[in-house]
Amino acid sequence: MTEQLSLLNGAADSNHHEQAHHQSLKSVQPLAYRMRPRKIEEVIGQTDLIGDGKPISMMVAANTLSSMLLYGPPGIGKTSIAQALAGSTNRRFIYFNAANGPKADLQNALAVANTEPIVLFVDEIHRLDHPKVDLLLASVEDGSVTLIGATTENPFINLPPALRSRMVIYELKPLTKDEILTGLKHALTDTDRGLGHYETAKKIDDAKLNYLADRTNGDLRLALSSLEILVKSGAPFDEEHIDATLGAGASKIDNGEDGHYDTIAWYCEAIKSSDVNAALLALGVLLNGNDMESAIRRIEVGLFEDIGVANMKLWTPVIDALQVARDVGLPKAQSVLSAVTVATCLSPKANASTKAIEFARKDAAKDDWRQPDMTRDMHYKGALSLGHGVGFVSAHQFPEHFWGQGLMPKGMENKTYYRPDTKAEAKFRQINDGLRAKMYPNAPKTKPLPADERGCEPKKS
Repeated sequence: MTEQLSLLNGAADSNHHEQAHHQSLKSVQPLAYRMRPRKIEEVIGQTDLIGDGKPISMMVAANTLSSMLLYGPPGIGKTSIAQALAGSTNRRFIYFNAANGPKADLQNALAVANTEPIVLFVDEIHRLDHPKVDLLLASVEDGSVTLIGATTENPFINLPPALRSRMVIYELKPLTKDEILTGLKHALTDTDRGLGHYETAKKIDDAKLNYLADRTNGDLRLALSSLEILVKSGAPFDEEHIDATLGAGASKIDNGEDGHYDTIAWYCEAIKSSDVNAALLALGVLLNGNDMESAIRRIEVGLFEDIGVANMKLWTPVIDALQVARDVGLPKAQSVLSAVTVATCLSPKANASTKAIEFARKDAAKDDWRQPDMTRDMHYKGALSLGHGVGFVSAHQFPEHFWGQGLMPKGMENKTYYRPDTKAEAKFRQINDGLRAKMYPNAPKTKPLPADERGCEPKKS
């Protein structure tokens, strides 16, 4: 009997110790962590994905989650959305960091998935190595694991195609000023997880709260961190002390609502329009916000989308220079990016190749044409009996190594996708028309396109 009482007392003491430990742990958890949404309805922002008729909310309503990739800048709710999805669908939430998490932890998570539904959240998923990717593929494919990945990197560049093809990709946007304010005010009034029990939280001036929301450029985590420091320390809630708590984490330039994407668009359009000074100023805004990667991605895209074949000699040096920028990082990379920005601004521009694939894809989506039999694969037994490859004439059969046979589908010989129309593309226009005349003698020559079809804004009268 004494032993039993001793055991009961020990259990009671242990339970008391666990409660005290939990309370102690909660007191040191960051405010942003404590305020994470428990249900999808509590998520702030991302109204393109969450709300009536929106994809993530529809998944919750159907209690059917797809594996997904949440892509966007830091502090905008990627982890919060994953946790909220787990809470709203009664799934166990398991966190894994791809940068330093051991393979054994993934194996343990997959073992749990055999006994109960889980949401496996992989932070920095672009850093998963191949063995870990291979481990996940089968479970993601058969749906036994709902994988939610988070990344600040472009998934179309930095994620293995095998994994990316099994996930729905959602790009998250920086929160607007009003959404940041919503999160801050909620934290100030919440007496359980937030700061509602602090007297200093009840005396904060709305104008200064607006200033904090402006300064954090869509990063709610940064805003909540600053708020917690100021409220708990009792320091004056003014611009000087707000800036001090933010440190270098926020840009001094206020981009306003959706400023992140507006700045990227500005940078892109300035390069496209050859406005060197505007491009450099926009680049300065991005670098002040420590967003070098967005500038690099826009240059990479613009190199082929807007410069195209007009200046192919620029392709290799620009790609090499951007790799140097990534290698050295900021602040040294700013000189590299400045030089590349100037070079791409002043380069001749041509987007005929960009428009060409857009035209071609529209026709490719139709089902009223047939690939010519002469171009079909003939490297297997019986192909010739089907007529595959029969009649094909190679350019190498001619002394001048020039085409002697048209390869467009029947009835589409007059289709023209590549329509060069600038001085920089003059030689390509000559080659293009020469090829068409050789292959399709009855096809009309290409004609210059009106401005709207070239993908350019027509001049206003």
